[in-house]
Amino acid sequence: MGRFGMGQALRRVEDQRFLTGTGRYTDDIRLPGETVGVVVRSPFAHGVIRELDVMAAREMPGVLAVLTADDLAAQGIGDLPVGVLPRGSDGGKMPLLPRPVLARERVRYVGEPVAFVVAETLEQARAAAEAVMLDVEDLPAVADLAEASAPDAPALWDEAPGNVLLHWDMGDAAGVAEAFAGAAHVVALDLVNSRLAPTPLEPRGAIGEWDAAAGAFTLTTGSQGSHLLRDWLATAVLKVDKESLRVVCPDVGGGFGMRMFLFHEQALVLLAARTVGRPVKWIADRGEGFQNDTHGRDHLTHAEAAVDADGCIRAIRVDIRANVGAYVSQYGAFVPTMAGSAMMTGVYAIPVAHVRVRCMVTNTAPVDAYRGAGRPEAAYVIERLVEATARRLGLPREEVRRRNFIPPEAMPYRTALGKTYDSGEFARLMDACMRRADWAGFEARRAEAKARGMLRGLGMSYYIEACGGGGDETAHLHLDADGSATVLIGTQSSGQGHETAYAQMVAAELGLPVDRIRVVQGDTAVVPTGKGTGGSRSLPVGGASLSQAVDKVIATGKGIAARLLDVPAEDVSFDDGTFRARGTNQVKTLAEVAAAAFDPAVVPEATGLKEQAAWTPPEATYPNGCHICEVEVDPGTGAVRVVGYWVVDDVGVVINPLLLKGQIIGGLCQGVGQALLEEVVYEPGTAQLLTGSLMDYALPRADLLPDIDFSTVEIPCRTNLLGVKGAGEAGTIGATPAAVSAVLDALAPLGVTHIDMPATPLKVWRAIQAAAGPAAAAE
Repeated sequence: MGRFGMGQALRRVEDQRFLTGTGRYTDDIRLPGETVGVVVRSPFAHGVIRELDVMAAREMPGVLAVLTADDLAAQGIGDLPVGVLPRGSDGGKMPLLPRPVLARERVRYVGEPVAFVVAETLEQARAAAEAVMLDVEDLPAVADLAEASAPDAPALWDEAPGNVLLHWDMGDAAGVAEAFAGAAHVVALDLVNSRLAPTPLEPRGAIGEWDAAAGAFTLTTGSQGSHLLRDWLATAVLKVDKESLRVVCPDVGGGFGMRMFLFHEQALVLLAARTVGRPVKWIADRGEGFQNDTHGRDHLTHAEAAVDADGCIRAIRVDIRANVGAYVSQYGAFVPTMAGSAMMTGVYAIPVAHVRVRCMVTNTAPVDAYRGAGRPEAAYVIERLVEATARRLGLPREEVRRRNFIPPEAMPYRTALGKTYDSGEFARLMDACMRRADWAGFEARRAEAKARGMLRGLGMSYYIEACGGGGDETAHLHLDADGSATVLIGTQSSGQGHETAYAQMVAAELGLPVDRIRVVQGDTAVVPTGKGTGGSRSLPVGGASLSQAVDKVIATGKGIAARLLDVPAEDVSFDDGTFRARGTNQVKTLAEVAAAAFDPAVVPEATGLKEQAAWTPPEATYPNGCHICEVEVDPGTGAVRVVGYWVVDDVGVVINPLLLKGQIIGGLCQGVGQALLEEVVYEPGTAQLLTGSLMDYALPRADLLPDIDFSTVEIPCRTNLLGVKGAGEAGTIGATPAAVSAVLDALAPLGVTHIDMPATPLKVWRAIQAAAGPAAAAE
């Protein structure tokens, strides 16, 4: 396979259990004496709680407990924490809005938990939840950023005057003003980055257990990082020692950022288990997911580019209003500020930039990281600006990109917003993608479509993202006496194929069969430490740590083999599972050395062959690539059909191209879904959720996309131990601007120059009618 198994398309070892129905997700787990929890949620978007009457519910058959905010206060339970509090433009920290586990005094969005019912059966719990009486004095509600920004908008929090919780900026405002003053052209856009619901295949769930004798909790829940959840829960909410809380993460059916965060229900099942003395399970239905899962995106953006006569962008300035919802989730304010804004210049050599962000509150579910976490929003802004620049100057879109790309010889390159790209050959990848998409032959395809009465469009985007952050990760590698291996690591798979990728690396280096390697994640009682999975960090950080642990195992094994072979350690070599004394035919297998590590006669401590290593990335990694999307639009209905899609990516060194392709295509579907279909909608004025089910919220289906033409150009990362750059979010980041670009290109012959996501058939049809004039629009 080569070092660490790089480049081999090994099928996922996890798929055997997933495809045969033997996966073990949260709802598959049944515990002795298990009870069922149901959350009572507010049907009101905003109001003062005048009364919460749970007496009738407590008397209903099968009911074991009904928890309220008063019950939690009596136990000294804390609020849900905020992970990052950015500093504002004035240097002060963002105010901390108290976010209770159960609403107290006031409800602030539809679906906010107000009580928790525990009963013997789900039917009994639901019936009791219906019996809870909630009396609320209505207050004015604000549904979206436009309403929240209005001069007469109601104030939702005293800490957020004008509903602005945080004023934040970065970049060189004075330098940008000077560049705009001397610009030959100023290109301006107002953009909507629509609100999204993550909607994983497996809804959220949690099981709480309480061991009264040990004074310890166990939480079983799907997550993207069990250690992070444990620390937040223990420290901020339960206020107990971390050692008294075990968090177990079984198989996870999709994460997309949302499962990184701490939710009310994960605390509630633990408190309820302690109250009733039995395990308590809660599993969300789809309606609850739409109401209370963290949402993604939701920005209103004004963006401008200062452009010279040759089409080179000399400066950008961007003003973002970012909706954080009714409360600030763990990274809700971090995503639009530090995570996303620093990537606003994309792959372009833009000398100066300034980004301003206002984090705003509304009566909606909290917003947090969703696949890409700020980087898709940034890519959408800069790519739309580049396309608008091309239209203004009458230049080909690819030519404007070519004139502005950071050249390979400039690497490492520090951007105007402080990111240092280690490598990248952007024009090379764009040219490769254009060839694969037959860019030159598009006009003939457009003419053929026109003859059939259809509009055809070709769109392009070039994305870059920052990956591999989140601090260090520690990998533990243990060899059993029979020579099989166990990997303990604190990242968490939610469908990416970690068990395969990590096992593939160990197998290639140690010469073990993949089926002799076990990968363990998601249990704080077994895995000592972990920073979780997010920002495409698992292989760039966790994989790098594991590679070092493998090297240490080999080095330690050489010492043990030297004792067995009675030669100096420096005379022992290792290759393909065998230790050899140089210059002799004396060998010891890995299994023999592993067994000797448990023998006190050979190794006095006799604890086995165990090593650990931690990798701390010196800098983020920067995967990048070109997307080209081709669409047909039916002018009679506005329906958009994607007829071709091509991606050429640079994700650095590729460990497993099969896993990589799956990640890219999955992310791409999410990005095109946002561009054409998906949008969370609240009713203006009342903030009632209108897209609260899969009948109302349009997810991508199998017929959305054609076969994807995907290829890579491997340009190793210079700042990563393995040369990898990450890929989990890449498809999403490149897809939205490419798809919208394609729709606009299809509509360009009609004079349409702008459309906001999602480009639904109705929205496209209306744009066509508006372009045709008042008479057509009135028909």
